[in-house]
Amino acid sequence: MSVILVTGGTGLVGKGIQYAIETEPEGSRFGKQPGEKWIFASSSEADLRDLEQTKKLFEKYKPTHVIHLAALVGGLFKNMKYKMTFLRDNMLINDNVLHTSHLTGVKKVVSCLSTCVYPDKVEYPLDETKIHLGLPHDSNFGYAHAKRMVDVANHAYKDQYGSNFTSAIPTNVFGPYDNYDLEGAHVIPALVHRCYLAKKNGTPFIVGGTGKPLRQFIYSRDLGKLFIWQLREYDDVEPVILSVGEDEEISIKEVTDAIVKAMDFKGEYSFDTTRADGQFRKPASNKKLLNLMGGFEFTPFDKALDESVKWFVQNYDSARTGNPSA
Repeated sequence: MSVILVTGGTGLVGKGIQYAIETEPEGSRFGKQPGEKWIFASSSEADLRDLEQTKKLFEKYKPTHVIHLAALVGGLFKNMKYKMTFLRDNMLINDNVLHTSHLTGVKKVVSCLSTCVYPDKVEYPLDETKIHLGLPHDSNFGYAHAKRMVDVANHAYKDQYGSNFTSAIPTNVFGPYDNYDLEGAHVIPALVHRCYLAKKNGTPFIVGGTGKPLRQFIYSRDLGKLFIWQLREYDDVEPVILSVGEDEEISIKEVTDAIVKAMDFKGEYSFDTTRADGQFRKPASNKKLLNLMGGFEFTPFDKALDESVKWFVQNYDSARTGNPSA
Protein backbone atom coordinates (compact mmCIF):
# COMPACT_ATOMS: atom_id res chain seq x y z
CA MET A 1 0.00 0.00 0.00
CA SER A 2 1.30 3.43 -0.98
CA VAL A 3 0.08 6.39 1.08
CA ILE A 4 0.62 9.73 -0.64
CA LEU A 5 0.37 12.76 1.64
CA VAL A 6 -0.18 16.08 -0.14
CA THR A 7 0.65 19.02 2.14
CA GLY A 8 -1.27 22.17 1.26
CA GLY A 9 -3.62 19.71 -0.38
CA THR A 10 -6.74 21.89 -0.39
CA GLY A 11 -5.19 24.79 -2.33
CA LEU A 12 -5.02 25.51 -6.06
CA VAL A 13 -2.40 22.88 -6.99
CA GLY A 14 -3.59 20.28 -4.49
CA LYS A 15 -7.10 20.48 -5.94
CA GLY A 16 -5.58 20.05 -9.40
CA ILE A 17 -3.88 16.82 -8.30
CA GLN A 18 -7.08 15.61 -6.61
CA TYR A 19 -9.08 16.31 -9.79
CA ALA A 20 -6.73 14.09 -11.84
CA ILE A 21 -6.79 11.29 -9.26
CA GLU A 22 -10.60 11.35 -9.14
CA THR A 23 -11.36 11.79 -12.87
CA GLU A 24 -8.61 9.99 -14.81
CA PRO A 25 -9.22 6.27 -15.45
CA GLU A 26 -7.99 4.09 -12.57
CA GLY A 27 -4.67 2.49 -13.39
CA SER A 28 -3.88 5.05 -16.12
CA ARG A 29 -0.76 7.23 -16.21
CA PHE A 30 -2.36 10.04 -14.20
CA GLY A 31 -5.20 8.13 -12.52
CA LYS A 32 -5.30 6.42 -9.15
CA GLN A 33 -3.32 3.18 -9.04
CA PRO A 34 -4.45 0.01 -7.25
CA GLY A 35 -3.16 0.00 -3.67
CA GLU A 36 -2.80 3.79 -3.49
CA LYS A 37 -4.29 5.98 -0.79
CA TRP A 38 -4.21 9.76 -1.32
CA ILE A 39 -4.42 12.21 1.61
CA PHE A 40 -5.02 15.90 0.81
CA ALA A 41 -4.11 17.63 4.08
CA SER A 42 -5.15 21.21 4.84
CA SER A 43 -3.43 23.76 7.08
CA SER A 44 -6.19 23.25 9.66
CA GLU A 45 -4.86 19.72 10.31
CA ALA A 46 -1.37 20.84 11.29
CA ASP A 47 0.71 23.99 11.50
CA LEU A 48 3.76 22.77 9.61
CA ARG A 49 5.88 25.56 11.10
CA ASP A 50 5.71 23.47 14.29
CA LEU A 51 7.84 20.30 14.27
CA GLU A 52 5.65 18.43 16.77
CA GLN A 53 2.48 19.11 14.79
CA THR A 54 4.27 18.01 11.62
CA LYS A 55 5.36 14.77 13.29
CA LYS A 56 1.79 14.12 14.51
CA LEU A 57 0.44 14.58 10.98
CA PHE A 58 2.95 12.02 9.69
CA GLU A 59 2.15 9.65 12.57
CA LYS A 60 -1.57 9.92 11.76
CA TYR A 61 -1.29 9.07 8.05
CA LYS A 62 2.06 7.21 7.88
CA PRO A 63 2.86 8.38 4.33
CA THR A 64 5.18 6.45 2.05
CA HIS A 65 5.31 9.38 -0.42
CA VAL A 66 4.87 13.15 -0.02
CA ILE A 67 3.95 15.93 -2.45
CA HIS A 68 4.90 19.07 -0.54
CA LEU A 69 2.84 22.09 -1.62
CA ALA A 70 2.28 23.86 1.73
CA ALA A 71 3.78 27.36 1.93
CA LEU A 72 3.18 30.85 3.22
CA VAL A 73 2.37 32.74 0.01
CA GLY A 74 1.27 36.28 -0.75
CA GLY A 75 1.20 39.01 -3.35
CA LEU A 76 3.89 41.55 -4.14
CA PHE A 77 2.99 43.98 -1.33
CA LYS A 78 3.02 41.33 1.40
CA ASN A 79 6.27 39.80 0.14
CA MET A 80 7.99 43.18 0.21
CA LYS A 81 6.65 44.21 3.62
CA TYR A 82 7.17 40.91 5.49
CA LYS A 83 10.45 39.55 4.08
CA MET A 84 11.58 37.95 7.34
CA THR A 85 8.18 36.33 7.96
CA PHE A 86 8.16 34.82 4.47
CA LEU A 87 11.74 33.60 4.88
CA ARG A 88 11.39 32.11 8.36
CA ASP A 89 7.91 30.58 8.05
CA ASN A 90 8.75 28.88 4.77
CA MET A 91 12.15 27.72 6.02
CA LEU A 92 10.43 26.15 9.05
CA ILE A 93 7.69 24.50 6.96
CA ASN A 94 10.15 23.06 4.46
CA ASP A 95 12.67 21.89 7.05
CA ASN A 96 9.97 20.22 9.17
CA VAL A 97 8.41 18.40 6.20
CA LEU A 98 11.73 17.19 4.77
CA HIS A 99 13.22 16.31 8.18
CA THR A 100 10.09 14.39 9.24
CA SER A 101 9.98 12.63 5.87
CA HIS A 102 13.59 11.56 6.44
CA LEU A 103 12.96 10.44 10.04
CA THR A 104 9.89 8.38 9.14
CA GLY A 105 11.41 6.69 6.09
CA VAL A 106 9.28 8.34 3.41
CA LYS A 107 10.40 6.84 0.08
CA LYS A 108 10.03 9.99 -2.02
CA VAL A 109 9.23 13.70 -1.67
CA VAL A 110 8.35 16.08 -4.52
CA SER A 111 8.37 19.71 -3.31
CA CYS A 112 6.88 22.68 -5.14
CA LEU A 113 9.19 25.61 -5.89
CA SER A 114 8.41 28.71 -7.96
CA THR A 115 10.00 30.61 -10.85
CA CYS A 116 10.65 33.46 -8.38
CA VAL A 117 13.65 31.40 -7.14
CA TYR A 118 15.53 32.44 -10.27
CA PRO A 119 18.10 35.26 -10.26
CA ASP A 120 16.85 38.74 -11.07
CA LYS A 121 19.61 39.13 -13.65
CA VAL A 122 19.66 35.96 -15.73
CA GLU A 123 19.83 34.87 -19.34
CA TYR A 124 16.49 33.71 -20.76
CA PRO A 125 14.91 31.29 -21.25
CA LEU A 126 15.03 30.00 -17.68
CA ASP A 127 16.02 26.37 -17.29
CA GLU A 128 16.76 23.99 -14.44
CA THR A 129 20.50 24.83 -14.32
CA LYS A 130 20.16 28.57 -13.56
CA ILE A 131 18.53 28.65 -10.09
CA HIS A 132 21.63 29.61 -8.08
CA LEU A 133 23.42 31.90 -10.56
CA GLY A 134 22.64 35.14 -8.70
CA LEU A 135 20.33 36.85 -6.21
CA PRO A 136 16.55 36.62 -6.71
CA HIS A 137 14.50 39.77 -7.29
CA ASP A 138 14.34 41.91 -4.14
CA SER A 139 10.51 41.88 -4.12
CA ASN A 140 10.56 38.12 -3.38
CA PHE A 141 13.71 38.15 -1.25
CA GLY A 142 12.49 36.09 1.72
CA TYR A 143 10.15 33.69 -0.07
CA ALA A 144 12.56 33.00 -2.94
CA HIS A 145 15.51 32.22 -0.66
CA ALA A 146 13.40 29.84 1.43
CA LYS A 147 12.25 28.04 -1.72
CA ARG A 148 15.82 27.86 -3.07
CA MET A 149 16.91 26.15 0.12
CA VAL A 150 14.56 23.25 -0.66
CA ASP A 151 16.75 22.47 -3.68
CA VAL A 152 19.86 22.78 -1.49
CA ALA A 153 18.31 20.48 1.14
CA ASN A 154 17.26 17.92 -1.47
CA HIS A 155 20.86 17.63 -2.67
CA ALA A 156 22.21 17.44 0.90
CA TYR A 157 19.71 14.72 1.90
CA LYS A 158 20.66 12.74 -1.20
CA ASP A 159 24.40 13.12 -0.62
CA GLN A 160 24.29 12.25 3.10
CA TYR A 161 21.40 9.76 3.28
CA GLY A 162 20.61 8.70 -0.29
CA SER A 163 17.13 10.27 -0.02
CA ASN A 164 14.86 10.47 -3.08
CA PHE A 165 13.82 14.11 -2.62
CA THR A 166 13.23 16.30 -5.68
CA SER A 167 11.30 19.42 -6.70
CA ALA A 168 9.08 20.97 -9.36
CA ILE A 169 9.14 24.54 -10.67
CA PRO A 170 5.75 25.55 -12.09
CA THR A 171 5.23 28.78 -14.02
CA ASN A 172 2.08 30.91 -13.43
CA VAL A 173 -0.67 28.56 -12.22
CA PHE A 174 -4.40 29.29 -12.45
CA GLY A 175 -7.64 27.35 -12.10
CA PRO A 176 -10.49 26.46 -9.73
CA TYR A 177 -9.84 26.99 -5.98
CA ASP A 178 -7.37 29.82 -6.67
CA ASN A 179 -6.88 32.72 -4.25
CA TYR A 180 -9.10 35.56 -5.51
CA ASP A 181 -8.42 37.97 -2.64
CA LEU A 182 -7.67 41.27 -4.40
CA GLU A 183 -5.00 42.13 -1.80
CA GLY A 184 -2.82 39.14 -2.59
CA ALA A 185 -4.10 37.40 -5.72
CA HIS A 186 -1.97 36.68 -8.77
CA VAL A 187 -2.81 38.21 -12.13
CA ILE A 188 -5.52 35.86 -13.50
CA PRO A 189 -7.60 35.43 -10.32
CA ALA A 190 -7.28 39.17 -9.59
CA LEU A 191 -8.54 40.07 -13.08
CA VAL A 192 -11.34 37.49 -12.89
CA HIS A 193 -12.52 38.92 -9.56
CA ARG A 194 -12.31 42.53 -10.77
CA CYS A 195 -14.23 41.73 -13.95
CA TYR A 196 -16.88 39.90 -11.91
CA LEU A 197 -17.32 42.93 -9.62
CA ALA A 198 -17.45 45.36 -12.58
CA LYS A 199 -20.21 43.28 -14.18
CA LYS A 200 -22.11 42.92 -10.91
CA ASN A 201 -21.87 46.63 -10.01
CA GLY A 202 -22.18 48.07 -13.53
CA THR A 203 -18.81 49.82 -13.22
CA PRO A 204 -15.91 50.09 -15.72
CA PHE A 205 -13.37 47.24 -15.79
CA ILE A 206 -9.98 48.97 -15.61
CA VAL A 207 -6.78 46.94 -15.82
CA GLY A 208 -3.46 48.32 -14.54
CA GLY A 209 -0.64 48.63 -17.08
CA THR A 210 -0.50 48.39 -20.86
CA GLY A 211 -1.48 44.73 -21.20
CA LYS A 212 1.69 44.07 -23.22
CA PRO A 213 3.75 41.86 -20.84
CA LEU A 214 3.91 38.17 -21.77
CA ARG A 215 3.56 35.22 -19.41
CA GLN A 216 3.35 31.42 -19.51
CA PHE A 217 0.25 30.16 -17.72
CA ILE A 218 -0.39 26.56 -16.72
CA TYR A 219 -3.84 25.22 -15.83
CA SER A 220 -3.93 23.70 -12.34
CA ARG A 221 -5.57 20.52 -13.66
CA ASP A 222 -2.70 20.03 -16.14
CA LEU A 223 -0.17 20.77 -13.40
CA GLY A 224 -1.86 18.16 -11.20
CA LYS A 225 -1.14 15.49 -13.83
CA LEU A 226 2.48 16.64 -14.10
CA PHE A 227 3.01 16.34 -10.34
CA ILE A 228 1.60 12.81 -10.47
CA TRP A 229 4.01 12.00 -13.32
CA GLN A 230 6.95 13.43 -11.37
CA LEU A 231 6.04 11.45 -8.26
CA ARG A 232 5.80 8.16 -10.17
CA GLU A 233 8.29 8.42 -12.99
CA TYR A 234 11.06 10.94 -12.16
CA ASP A 235 13.74 9.95 -9.65
CA ASP A 236 16.48 12.57 -10.07
CA VAL A 237 17.28 15.19 -7.42
CA GLU A 238 17.49 17.99 -10.01
CA PRO A 239 14.26 20.03 -10.32
CA VAL A 240 11.98 20.02 -13.37
CA ILE A 241 10.19 23.07 -14.78
CA LEU A 242 6.50 22.19 -15.15
CA SER A 243 5.15 24.56 -17.78
CA VAL A 244 3.70 25.10 -21.21
CA GLY A 245 6.34 25.93 -23.83
CA GLU A 246 7.88 29.32 -24.55
CA ASP A 247 5.78 29.49 -27.71
CA GLU A 248 2.67 29.48 -25.48
CA GLU A 249 3.42 32.88 -23.93
CA ILE A 250 0.37 35.14 -24.01
CA SER A 251 -0.03 38.84 -23.26
CA ILE A 252 -1.95 40.23 -20.30
CA LYS A 253 -4.26 41.88 -22.86
CA GLU A 254 -5.04 38.48 -24.41
CA VAL A 255 -5.72 37.12 -20.92
CA THR A 256 -8.03 40.03 -20.13
CA ASP A 257 -9.87 39.69 -23.46
CA ALA A 258 -10.46 36.00 -22.69
CA ILE A 259 -11.77 36.86 -19.19
CA VAL A 260 -14.14 39.50 -20.60
CA LYS A 261 -15.45 36.93 -23.08
CA ALA A 262 -15.79 34.12 -20.51
CA MET A 263 -17.52 36.47 -18.05
CA ASP A 264 -19.79 37.82 -20.84
CA PHE A 265 -18.87 41.33 -19.68
CA LYS A 266 -20.47 44.01 -21.88
CA GLY A 267 -19.40 47.11 -19.92
CA GLU A 268 -16.60 49.61 -20.36
CA TYR A 269 -13.15 48.01 -20.39
CA SER A 270 -9.76 49.77 -20.62
CA PHE A 271 -6.10 49.73 -19.57
CA ASP A 272 -4.66 52.30 -17.17
CA THR A 273 -1.30 52.88 -18.87
CA THR A 274 -0.11 55.16 -16.05
CA ARG A 275 0.33 52.00 -13.93
CA ALA A 276 3.63 50.11 -14.09
CA ASP A 277 3.79 46.90 -16.10
CA GLY A 278 6.41 44.88 -14.26
CA GLN A 279 8.79 42.61 -16.15
CA PHE A 280 7.97 42.33 -19.87
CA ARG A 281 8.63 38.60 -20.13
CA LYS A 282 10.47 35.87 -18.24
CA PRO A 283 10.20 32.77 -20.43
CA ALA A 284 10.97 29.31 -19.04
CA SER A 285 11.93 26.27 -21.10
CA ASN A 286 9.93 23.04 -20.73
CA LYS A 287 12.28 21.01 -22.97
CA LYS A 288 13.48 18.81 -20.12
CA LEU A 289 9.89 17.98 -19.12
CA LEU A 290 8.77 17.09 -22.64
CA ASN A 291 11.91 15.04 -23.32
CA LEU A 292 11.37 13.03 -20.14
CA MET A 293 7.62 12.55 -20.61
CA GLY A 294 7.61 12.00 -24.34
CA GLY A 295 5.19 14.92 -24.81
CA PHE A 296 2.10 16.13 -22.99
CA GLU A 297 -1.21 17.54 -24.19
CA PHE A 298 -1.91 20.82 -22.39
CA THR A 299 -5.47 22.15 -22.11
CA PRO A 300 -5.95 25.07 -24.55
CA PHE A 301 -5.74 28.34 -22.62
CA ASP A 302 -9.20 29.64 -23.60
CA LYS A 303 -10.86 26.37 -22.52
CA ALA A 304 -8.97 26.32 -19.21
CA LEU A 305 -9.81 29.96 -18.53
CA ASP A 306 -13.47 29.46 -19.39
CA GLU A 307 -13.68 26.53 -16.92
CA SER A 308 -11.91 28.62 -14.25
CA VAL A 309 -14.24 31.62 -14.69
CA LYS A 310 -17.34 29.40 -14.59
CA TRP A 311 -16.07 27.76 -11.39
CA PHE A 312 -15.49 31.18 -9.78
CA VAL A 313 -18.94 32.51 -10.69
CA GLN A 314 -20.65 29.33 -9.45
CA ASN A 315 -18.63 29.22 -6.23
CA TYR A 316 -18.27 32.94 -5.48
CA ASP A 317 -19.72 32.69 -1.96
CA SER A 318 -17.25 29.99 -0.89
CA ALA A 319 -14.22 31.05 -2.98
CA ARG A 320 -11.21 32.73 -1.36
CA THR A 321 -12.20 36.29 -2.26
CA GLY A 322 -11.11 38.12 0.89
CA ASN A 323 -14.74 39.05 1.56
CA PRO A 324 -15.95 38.57 5.15
CA SER A 325 -18.55 36.02 4.01
CA ALA A 326 -16.01 33.92 2.09
